[in-house]
Amino acid sequence: MGKQSKRPVLGAASMACLLIAVSLYIGLLVFLSWRIQIANQRGNNDSTEEDEVTEERDALKDLLRRLVSGEERNQLEVGEFTCHFDLHTEMCLSAKPVRISNGGLTVHVPSNGSQFEHSVRPYARRDDEHMMKPVTRVEILHGDVANLPPCNFRHSIPAVIFSTAVTGNVFHEFSEIIIPLFLTCRHLRSQLKFVTTDRNASWIQKYSGILNRLSDYEALNLDDGSVHCFPGAVVGLRYHDNLALNTSDVPAGYSMREFRQFLRESYDVKIKNVREIEKLQKPILILISRNHTRKFLNEDAVVELAQELGFQVVRAGTDAMSNLELSAKMLSSCSVLAGVHGAGLTNEIFLPDGAVVFQVVPLGTDWASTNYYQIPATAMDLQHLEYKIEPKESSLSEVYGLDDPVIVDPASVSAKGGYPAVRAVYFDGQNVKINLNRFKDTLQEAMRLVRHSMT
Repeated sequence: MGKQSKRPVLGAASMACLLIAVSLYIGLLVFLSWRIQIANQRGNNDSTEEDEVTEERDALKDLLRRLVSGEERNQLEVGEFTCHFDLHTEMCLSAKPVRISNGGLTVHVPSNGSQFEHSVRPYARRDDEHMMKPVTRVEILHGDVANLPPCNFRHSIPAVIFSTAVTGNVFHEFSEIIIPLFLTCRHLRSQLKFVTTDRNASWIQKYSGILNRLSDYEALNLDDGSVHCFPGAVVGLRYHDNLALNTSDVPAGYSMREFRQFLRESYDVKIKNVREIEKLQKPILILISRNHTRKFLNEDAVVELAQELGFQVVRAGTDAMSNLELSAKMLSSCSVLAGVHGAGLTNEIFLPDGAVVFQVVPLGTDWASTNYYQIPATAMDLQHLEYKIEPKESSLSEVYGLDDPVIVDPASVSAKGGYPAVRAVYFDGQNVKINLNRFKDTLQEAMRLVRHSMT
């Protein structure tokens, strides 16, 4: 009886062990299944993240490819990095992640491929060594993955690096920085961050209305030594010509008309055409009043003559026109902008379509007058009048005499002394005393053009 009573007990114990074993086995299967699911999910997530990164880099590459053509575009497509050098421009593009250090003067482009370096001066006057002297070089280091500086700040949009070393002259500021910025950045649709080298805080403030229209973010100041990491970068700016945008040049499709509309939007200017100006009894003529070189020696008489012919004359000094928001709105209601050849005439860019640019051309300044202001004025849908002074109207005639080569043959001055001599004599050493009888005819023509444009 004792042995028989133990058998059921042993059977129950065995059954319990079996059930525990089965439970552990099932639990192990569930655990392994869960681990596999987690691993697969992580793999899928990693794959998704990799796909997203690839898509973002491809999208950036598509945007940057607009800035190059030919073999340079192929290099960008295949290697995600390229550089472009021409007469005016030094520029490198990276669709690879970059690390920017040393106040924006060093750009690291990590790569497992070949190592090389590029040096770029990010200002659009490569052909003029005098202008380029204050521009600090940006060193681009491609490769060297092992010695990268750690990121202090990470950004999700590309950087655009340019120099603000050459400032103080509104013509050069627009021709070599602002218009190139528009050409380089407009298609990025404000999704970029500016990094300025040779930083000039007052210049950034002056052009904040334009910079804020091109980028949704404040320009970065990297002078604190921090390292900023970006998904890509543009070092340097595209340039077309003097105060110009050419629709056929890279990046194709941008015109002066589009740029001028961009300026109107930047400064909330409503008037686009002179026909939209309130019909005043007298059309407004803004006279650029220069205080140093190439100034009117009989400016009061010039103003009085213009008033007698029916203009409402507003004198504007170059300092007064440094506030771009006020200048843009003032010029938008102006029918004529007049002045002696000089940087102040750059403000023609704010005139409404159909307005008149009246340029007084001193001796020895014909080429600059034509190429800096007359040709651009035509592209701006403006009307251009010029008044070429006679030798007697130049202050140089009193210094050298009417028969001196300086007066009768300005080309000889250039042949002997080059541009420095030309600048010293004709740009820095000359003023004008207008012959009012001659000048009257050109002013009357300006009035005729204004009346015709406003009808």
